[in-house]
Amino acid sequence: MRAAVVGGAGYAGGELLRLLADHPCVEVTQVTSERLSGKRLDSVHPPLRGRTDLRFRPRDRLESADVVFAALEHGESSRQLDLLRATAPVVIDLGADFRLRAAGDYPRWYGWDHPRAEALGSAVYGLAELHRDALRDATLVATGGCLATASILALAPLFTADVVDRSLPLVIEAKTGSSAGGAQSGDATHHPHRSGEMRSYAPAGHRHTAEIMQELGLNGGGPVIAFSATSVEAVRGVLVTAHVFLDRDLEDRDVWHIYRERYAAEPFVRIVKSASGLHRTPNPKLLSGTNYCDIGFERDPHSRRLVVMSALDNLVKGAAGQAVQALNIRCGWDERTGLGFAGLYPL
Repeated sequence: MRAAVVGGAGYAGGELLRLLADHPCVEVTQVTSERLSGKRLDSVHPPLRGRTDLRFRPRDRLESADVVFAALEHGESSRQLDLLRATAPVVIDLGADFRLRAAGDYPRWYGWDHPRAEALGSAVYGLAELHRDALRDATLVATGGCLATASILALAPLFTADVVDRSLPLVIEAKTGSSAGGAQSGDATHHPHRSGEMRSYAPAGHRHTAEIMQELGLNGGGPVIAFSATSVEAVRGVLVTAHVFLDRDLEDRDVWHIYRERYAAEPFVRIVKSASGLHRTPNPKLLSGTNYCDIGFERDPHSRRLVVMSALDNLVKGAAGQAVQALNIRCGWDERTGLGFAGLYPL
């Protein structure tokens, strides 16, 4: 399968190229970057050294392909949709442009009117664990945001089992590394400003809240989502800590059953909850470079509060790996193809 990557100069684009370099069914034939046109890919993405002779090209030199991945800034892929669709019959967007189904959510959460609102109804949210069947026939796939992906996977089993007290807030705290800010540096990612810091950069109003509400089925009512995001001194990784209030008394074994039943057949979701040892709960450092999402939980013995933790690599399961997994399903391949890296330890 011939793949084109539009906007391949950033971190998510680079990670996508790294994964596709090991994919036995895909050949990347073209990669675009307006800023780096003419430069070799491996001069920007060191893992590609000795593995490709491709150079970045401008968007107006795109040729036909079988699938096109868009790794553009938010708001760009919707404006380039005609070009993307003219390039390939399957479009997989790593940005936010087609994640939300309601056009009215874009002014509220992103501050701009959607230029291609008619396409939102045909886009499939790229999270395989929730939309595997829809992905099999999708022509437009929108991968989820990294913080949203970790939150949704952590909480979906509880909403499926209908054990959440919807009269109380659902509190989610997400910590993320600097690569989530993108490859282009700014004041917030400048090393002297970032080093040694733990900064609450979105204590309220984070745009990924909209995805969480949508994918958990909360747009029509339910618990209020109180979502906060914090930058920590790490390059990769997301750690979500969610405080859920249950509507009944559940023992550990009951919660275990809920998560096992929901994720037993999922190749990239693991339940991590040990009674002893160093790695008793999910740790994003252990997931660097992998497509796994690890989920754990702890019951508060003094209340009906359940603390759910989830961890993933924001550039893989939170972006490029999710996109490759969606492509595998779309093409009828084993969805683990090209995503077998299990991580390094110690790291």
